Amino acid sequence: MGGVHPGRQGRRVRRHGGGRAEPVRAGLLTEILTGLLAAAAGLLLLWLFLVVFLALARPKGATLGEAVRLLPDLLRLVTRLARDPALPRGVRIRLWLLLAYLAMPIDLVPDFIPVLGYADDAILVAFVLRSVIRRAGPEAVARHWPGDENGGLAAVRRLTRT
Repeated sequence: MGGVHPGRQGRRVRRHGGGRAEPVRAGLLTEILTGLLAAAAGLLLLWLFLVVFLALARPKGATLGEAVRLLPDLLRLVTRLARDPALPRGVRIRLWLLLAYLAMPIDLVPDFIPVLGYADDAILVAFVLRSVIRRAGPEAVARHWPGDENGGLAAVRRLTRT
């Protein structure tokens, strides 16, 4: 009988692998590509959500310009606040994460996008400072403010709406 199946006379039965390898590989490749496309679409959707959130959370009017102008003082403030052991741990972690984002060469919003491109750093600093002030109090920010108390600190208060 050799390789002939008793119920199917004249047809040979392949017992070792046969012709099934190619369809399995094609199906696996399709699943991998589908997964990669779904992950890319999810990341794109998340990025668009974050851009819309930044556009809605940004300070209105002249305060955005003030934030960009005050960015060096704001960076010193964030660094001083992040090193303050008197602040709650959650606040310091938020500040360290903000500093890590600011140090990265890749921005959430590319710099070639008008208005939001260069302002995304200032918007994120304002958003994090607003949460720091709500948790730690405005006196912590006033204690660590490196610049002019009348002009600069007043601009920070306008920027964070506190």
